[in-house]
Formats: sequence, C-alpha cells, structure tokens
Amino acid sequence: MIGKLTGLLDSVAADSVIVDVNGVGYIVHTSVQVLTHLPAVGESVTLWIETAVREDAITLYGFGDPADKLWFRLLTSVQGVGAKAALAVQSVLGAEDIARAVMLADVAAVTRANGVGKKLAERIVNELKDKVPTLGSAGVRMPAPVVAGEGRRPAAPDHATDAVSALVNLGYGLSDASRAVQVAAQKAGEGADVEALIPLALGELVR
Repeated sequence: MIGKLTGLLDSVAADSVIVDVNGVGYIVHTSVQVLTHLPAVGESVTLWIETAVREDAITLYGFGDPADKLWFRLLTSVQGVGAKAALAVQSVLGAEDIARAVMLADVAAVTRANGVGKKLAERIVNELKDKVPTLGSAGVRMPAPVVAGEGRRPAAPDHATDAVSALVNLGYGLSDASRAVQVAAQKAGEGADVEALIPLALGELVR
C-alpha cells in the first residue's frame, strides 16, 4: 500500500499528474486545489496517497497534506459520495473550509462542488458531523480549548492530524483514531508532539 510519493513532477493533466519516482511514473488523481499549487514540471513534489484497490484497477489519489487525505476518506465514507465527488468538493473547499461547513451545517458551501446537489450536500454535512468527534484533528484551525479541571491545552492541530494519520495508516478506523488522539492530547497537554501523542493514543485504543 502506497502512503506517500516523493519524486519529480513528470506531467500534469486536467485531473491527474504523473510523478516520476526513480524512473517509475505513477499516475495520481487529485483535486484542482492540489493542481494549482504544484511546482514546475521537472521539480520535486511530495503527495500523500490514498490507494483504491478494485478487481480491475489500482487507483492512486494524491493530496498536499495528511488533513486533506483524511477528509477524502471521510467524504468517501458518505453514501453516494465516490472519489470523483470527493475530489470535486476538495477542488473548491480546503480542509479548513470543509470542517467549517460541516461544523456550521453550511450546505450551500458544499454545493459549490461540481456535480454535488443539495440532497447530497445535506447528507455529507449530516453524516460527517457524527463521524468527526474532533474537527481540530481533521483540518480545522481554531484556538484549543482549556481542558476542564486540568488547566492545560491539547496539542497543536498539526500534531494531532499527523498522529491521527499515523494511527489510520496502522489500520485503526478514523473515528477511533480521532477519539484516541483527542484523549491523548488532553493528557499530554499543550505542545505535545506526535511522538508523545501516538503511545498515549495507542493506550486508549487497546483498552
């Protein structure tokens, strides 16, 4: 399973790129937002990869950071949302924008995506509200609340995102990983890095 690719940007198409890794060209499908932030052809590029395996094909989807990859997984977990629709949403909304739309039930923002109507947008907002226990660890940037009774703040959102991504890559479900990292962040306190969060989160998952 491919989790990340680093290589030379070989070519760019309307909805995909080819990344040359030691002479092997990987076709990676991605969103418009990623395409608009790519380096020049021939320069080094790094993409976080979600691999979809079917009987007739192995398809790679690429993202600029782990938060975008996590949102792709969340979006495609919604009934009726395939990879094409998920990338359409991510083409018009970044990770913070999607998190904000879910948090505020902003259906209109989601319908900006090509091919996503009101009913599907409502389903996305409604289903993801239940699947994201901590929006901070899924891409939204907001001040960290003080933990009641402890007077400490949880770890920075970037560290939490990386910790969730690492746990997902280990095979844990996104919801379970997010909850575990949230608890770990509260225990670790402000400034905890990924190396501190992951052992605490694993301790929560194996209970």
